[in-house]
Amino acid sequence: MLRIFTAILFCMLAASAAPAQTARQVPQSRMEITLSYAPVVKRAAPAVVNVYAKTLVAQRETDMFADPFFRRFFGNDGSFGRPRERVKNSLGSGVIVDPSGVIVTNNHVVAGATELRVVLPDKREFEARILLTDERTDLAVLKIDMKGERLPALPFANSDDLEVGDLVLAIGNPFGVGQTVTSGIVSALARTRVGVTDYQFFIQTDAAINPGNSGGALVNMRGELVGINTAIFSKSGGSVGIGFSIPSNMVQTVVESAESGDGRIHRPWLGVQLQDVTSDIADSLGLARPEGALIAKLHPQSPLAAAGLKRGDVLIGFEGHAIESAQEFGFRVGTAKIGESRIVEFRRGDKDFEARLKMVAAPETTPRDEWTVKVDSPFAGLTVANLSPAVAEEVGMAAEAEGVVVTDVGNGPAQRFFKKGDMLLFVNRSEITKVQDLRDAVAAGPSSWSIGIGRDGKQLNIRLR
Repeated sequence: MLRIFTAILFCMLAASAAPAQTARQVPQSRMEITLSYAPVVKRAAPAVVNVYAKTLVAQRETDMFADPFFRRFFGNDGSFGRPRERVKNSLGSGVIVDPSGVIVTNNHVVAGATELRVVLPDKREFEARILLTDERTDLAVLKIDMKGERLPALPFANSDDLEVGDLVLAIGNPFGVGQTVTSGIVSALARTRVGVTDYQFFIQTDAAINPGNSGGALVNMRGELVGINTAIFSKSGGSVGIGFSIPSNMVQTVVESAESGDGRIHRPWLGVQLQDVTSDIADSLGLARPEGALIAKLHPQSPLAAAGLKRGDVLIGFEGHAIESAQEFGFRVGTAKIGESRIVEFRRGDKDFEARLKMVAAPETTPRDEWTVKVDSPFAGLTVANLSPAVAEEVGMAAEAEGVVVTDVGNGPAQRFFKKGDMLLFVNRSEITKVQDLRDAVAAGPSSWSIGIGRDGKQLNIRLR
């Protein structure tokens, strides 16, 4: 009797000492195998919408109209051969994240759209306006006017709680066939070489994701949003069981910036150039294995420098999360808020250290003097600004870059020659070091133009009449 009582007491103590967390287990019986995802779908599917975008695309007429023989019959007004516009329709998915009608989708779904419509699961259609687009995360936040009506919305989950093997559902509108649900597991975390966004840090899943699923929801078994489906790895154009989603922690950061109302994304700035630690670098630094992110360059005003870090230090942790790559460190910082403090772990020599890192906004050391060119010229439609760490952060350039950069291309003639992030080097032999230099060059109104552009580390020269 005493043995039985002792065994019962031991079991009770063991149960009370067990950690309070969700148990993960494989199905144990035939009954468990017949369980259904239907309750999760009923909670999540009403918050997943279709996004229709109309875009005007320039299309050049056939070259035969440049032939003088044809011009005799079709006119000689000079219109043939000029770019003409056609309407391109595209379809994606979106997720309602606020009952008032705030919707998140992929930036590539709405990029360049002249008209946006959102179709709810109950088939009602609404015009949508863009609150914020962010090319660097490939996310966009839309708003529809519900006139006070409250919509079903998905709550955000903490994507850091995901583990490889967790069950997930992907909900969207693949190929335009209508709302579809596919199931799978989390195949991998922290995928960093997908080539879709600047923040290379994705959830990989084998839940079927196809064209049209972009912007749709990846949900856990509680019906919470864990990611926004954004890309597939495919040679055929269809799903092969390798899909990628932007983690919900990054999505939530972008949505909060959109709801702040100023139309800009607010991210902490580091002013650092990082490098992945390779096997060779690990050997040279005396590391047991390749891990972390090596500080290759620091801006003088970098908060890392203020926290005591130096060039050559290796970042190995951020708020308790191990850092395996430069992309992972960038993601961790990108989900923090300006004004907060975070603990960063780093290795210097053969010792590990901790420092408290202040999350700050990029400084605007030079007035941006932003100017949208409206004068009839090859620059018409461009928006340009003087570079500073703040402007460089917005266009994805190195913090120490100087000069004049294109921050927006617009819809004018300039879109034929320029891209966002281009540096203006010279115009008609006059060096362009500040926006005022470009104003003066355009005001001169020359009959011909010689323009130098810096793009991807190369110089392009354009001559126009």
